[in-house]
Amino acid sequence: MTKTRQRLQEKKSKVTVHEVARLAGVSESTVSRIMRNQGLVAEATRAKVMETVRSLGYVPNRIAGSLASLDSQLVGVVVPSLSNIVFPEVLQGVSAGLKSSNYQAVISISDYDMDREETLVRGLLAWQPAAILIAGFDHTMATRRMLDQSGVRVVEMMDIDSAPIDIAVGMSHRRAGYAVGQHLIARGYRRFGYVGHDWTADRRARLRYDGLCEALGQAGLSFVAHAIADGQSSVAAGRKQTAQLCATSSVDVAVYSNDDMAVGGIFHCLAAGIRVPDRLAIFGFNGLDIGLELPQPLSTMRSNRFLIGQKAIEAILLAPERPETPSIIDTGFEIFAGATA
Repeated sequence: MTKTRQRLQEKKSKVTVHEVARLAGVSESTVSRIMRNQGLVAEATRAKVMETVRSLGYVPNRIAGSLASLDSQLVGVVVPSLSNIVFPEVLQGVSAGLKSSNYQAVISISDYDMDREETLVRGLLAWQPAAILIAGFDHTMATRRMLDQSGVRVVEMMDIDSAPIDIAVGMSHRRAGYAVGQHLIARGYRRFGYVGHDWTADRRARLRYDGLCEALGQAGLSFVAHAIADGQSSVAAGRKQTAQLCATSSVDVAVYSNDDMAVGGIFHCLAAGIRVPDRLAIFGFNGLDIGLELPQPLSTMRSNRFLIGQKAIEAILLAPERPETPSIIDTGFEIFAGATA
């Protein structure tokens, strides 16, 4: 571990196992057993210790003795999913950025669960990585506390609409939504529908929606109808919600939370004999290959996912020590006109 990083950790008063044990009223060995999930411990004791751990932002150190003074070659990466093609493309960028370095990525999946993310971050930080790359700004308070106190480089990827812990790499989703609204208004659409998925698990989709609403409001417009699925996005959910939208309202353009949902909308229109874009225009988000390869290429907003991963790695390789001031790298977005809107 470098002297600069040691100073950062000391400045943030790194919490020790002794302090956790003292505040929880248990022995240090009990804390250690709980953190390693080994041995029998009363559930009430476990809950009390974990409450103390989370409130203090404590992270165990898995590297003991002289090894703790060495610089780690590990980079922890936490993403919410691998089934969503967006994140494998980010990981491809991470891999490309690491190719000429001696660093090794350790990848973990949170399944869109912030508590799970907290556990993963605690485990990764225990190995004293050189950096943590993590998706988005939504974390538990304990996760934020651990990342802030760690002294390692922290890159929050995908989004730049909030203040980062250290560095943010991505695009403004609110500005992207606003740009989509302006684009569609300029093309003559006035009766807007929205087809989306659960905003609780996808804050970025909500930001795009908010940007859309701002653009519509400035033009004296608003959404005529919404059809929002309870769960995660999928082609099937997009098809089902489009059927609901068409059955309950008359819109001339449907804006979707992402391309998966929009492709589902195309499938519904094909099955129902709805001509796209003559009777219903469809606009997605992400620029996925499946949408671009449709007989009518999907109109969408392209995000630079590979570039996000690559720039995240390049940023920490260029400056391995965390600076005093957080920074933002904007990877931008691009409207693809396509043929469905």
